[in-house]
Amino acid sequence: MVTRQIKFTITADPPPRLDKALSRDVPDEAALSRTRLARMIADGAVSVDGVAATDAKARVGEGAEVVLTVQAPEESHIGPEDIPLDIVHEDDDLIVINKPAGMVVHPAPGTPSGTLVNALLHHCGDDLSGVGGVKRPGIVHRIDKDTSGLLVVAKSDVAHQGLAAQFEAHSVERYYRAMCYGVPDANDPRLRGIKGAAFEPGNILRLTTQLARHKTDRQKQAVLFNGGRHAVTRVRIVEQFGSPPVAALVECWLETGRTHQIRVHLAHAGHGLIGDPVYGGRRKLPVRAISTEAAQAVRAFSRQALHAAVLGFVHPVSGQAVRFEAACPDDMEALATALRRPPGEADQ
Repeated sequence: MVTRQIKFTITADPPPRLDKALSRDVPDEAALSRTRLARMIADGAVSVDGVAATDAKARVGEGAEVVLTVQAPEESHIGPEDIPLDIVHEDDDLIVINKPAGMVVHPAPGTPSGTLVNALLHHCGDDLSGVGGVKRPGIVHRIDKDTSGLLVVAKSDVAHQGLAAQFEAHSVERYYRAMCYGVPDANDPRLRGIKGAAFEPGNILRLTTQLARHKTDRQKQAVLFNGGRHAVTRVRIVEQFGSPPVAALVECWLETGRTHQIRVHLAHAGHGLIGDPVYGGRRKLPVRAISTEAAQAVRAFSRQALHAAVLGFVHPVSGQAVRFEAACPDDMEALATALRRPPGEADQ
């Protein structure tokens, strides 16, 4: 297997651990994360002053000469597949995809192929410099199979590390568009009585709870107030539908990013997403409030009406702030068009 050697010198005041010192001083162009460096130490691929270094906790002094022996990235066990991708942005370090509803992000039992990762392996080919020593795209966040919208994927170790740190710090800008039952309005007294719900200026609903896997249905998440993981979602009304209003297009943004967060939070607030098969998005809307066409469109909508519309972050290599947008897909636009039709209007 083809290898390369990277040589550098430890600079002044090194951290007390070898892995941290290497992470600080390794040249940026090496594209090696601290996790990858720690694995290289364990594998005997690091020498300090001509001696193999196998203890990540060992001390290293200023001026020490380091040689890293980097193996070429291994081929992924996941097969590439020629699947069309809607690419919003691509450079040497990352790629931003507008994922269609129905596509799984990563292979898993029951979905071994046809995923975004399979498609990216085909599209990127030799452009993948390797993540964790394997020639594969670095998945730093996911959206559900039947949610559409924007995802950023790393193409190198450095990009993977930088993006993962931003997601962990909740500093990534993520806005979603969703179609929900009812209207989450501050004038609704019912919402004032829901635990975890509060309103901020501008008629913004803030939902603050803990989330954890459901005790009996392992495919679902459940709202808790003790235990679980902290989750905050904000919701703003974009458009109301019906006379009187019985549904809404809302914009949601995440302070945290938990599995099914928007779906379970809006269901908790009594405003489940239209079409959501897991969290009860199959209600009947009052027939006098919407047109026959709208009622049929709501009944026929076959997925949760949720779209990741905006994604913003600091580019992990250039350091520049970047922001991407993707319009709602055709199925959500058609649903909104049907819901705008006045009730009682004769079908064309």
